[in-house]
Amino acid sequence: MKVLVVSCSPRKDGNTELLLRECEKGARDSGADVEFVRLSELEIRPCAECLACHRDGRCVVDDDMQALYPKLADMDAVVLGSPMFFMGITAWGKAFIDRCQPFWAMKYLLGREFVPREKVPRKGAFVSVGGTKFGHLFDGAVNVVRALFAVLEVRYEDELLIGGVDRKGEILEHPEALKRSYELGYKLGRR
Repeated sequence: MKVLVVSCSPRKDGNTELLLRECEKGARDSGADVEFVRLSELEIRPCAECLACHRDGRCVVDDDMQALYPKLADMDAVVLGSPMFFMGITAWGKAFIDRCQPFWAMKYLLGREFVPREKVPRKGAFVSVGGTKFGHLFDGAVNVVRALFAVLEVRYEDELLIGGVDRKGEILEHPEALKRSYELGYKLGRR
């Protein structure tokens, strides 16, 4: 079982990443092979909307996203984590998601499989932290993540959305959230 944990946070060891690290531990403890990716350390340019991927399902932008494409095609489960920035995911996360357009092109325009049939559907979860407690704080981000997962042949299995947490490290004052994140990872890491 291969689990990809993707941090869209610019803050190393911030609240989102602390939750993702617990999720990573849970997945490892379940026996999964886990890779943690911190997008803010990579060079991922925004989608240029050149439509080259509509021809053959390949992106022509030469940056670190090229190394992520095979990982996204090969994983069995994915956890995407992002803090809320203006009621949405971060710019790092949005660039990453927008650059998944080649998968959309393969699936919907070219009719090509990029995930082996025996792996479909794969499992996914969204982890997010926001400073406010608005009832609709996570709505936009959840819709974007659900759209990404649909393209990637990933079933949206779970989410951990924590509002009212903003100060760096404040999530440590919420042991139930950390426990829930560990359990989420453990569940995703199992077949």
